[in-house]
Amino acid sequence: MKAFLRLFFKLLYHQFAFTYDLVAAGVSFNRWKDWVTSVIPFIEGTRILELGHGPGHLQRIFLHRGLVAVAIDESRQMSYLARRRTDGSARLTRGLAQRLPFASKSFHTVVSTFPSEYIFDPRTMSEAMRCLSDGGRFIVLPAALPKNRFLDWLFKVTGEAPSEAMDVVRFKLKEPFVKAGFDAEIETLEVKSSTLLIVIARRKHVEKIT
Repeated sequence: MKAFLRLFFKLLYHQFAFTYDLVAAGVSFNRWKDWVTSVIPFIEGTRILELGHGPGHLQRIFLHRGLVAVAIDESRQMSYLARRRTDGSARLTRGLAQRLPFASKSFHTVVSTFPSEYIFDPRTMSEAMRCLSDGGRFIVLPAALPKNRFLDWLFKVTGEAPSEAMDVVRFKLKEPFVKAGFDAEIETLEVKSSTLLIVIARRKHVEKIT
């Protein structure tokens, strides 16, 4: 199943990228754009880096808000869609999150919505940390969980109450960021038919020795 999902998302992000918005709308009950934009209130500062920009929904919002936003994605097809959505105004580059072509401490916030497993790669964590200014935020929206069915499933699998099972999910999401040296917490947003889990990881301030 894991291999099948990897193949599915690879095709969706590349050869079949033109269907991405349609598929996303279908699986989210037409709430995908609302889910993606839910990270906006957690973004701080004016210099923003988006990892895995996809078809460019966040980039369009950043442009309208006058933010200095840069985005990176390894998919040529997604870059094409994002440029078209932003009328060519977005600052996009192709590359990998594990090897970011940006100077250290360049951004106030690094953000990623519904990324694939690369986001938990220690190299991605290290690069995000490097590119953030002291106190900067790494915001990740990894999942939208169906409210009732998912919690029922967790209850059956773990034998715990739904609230306890959600605590396990929060811990698992938070753990890679803490191991990477971030101060991290998990925000839970209740939206129509789903629960959004948003990781807010902050680069610690470096104390200067005088």
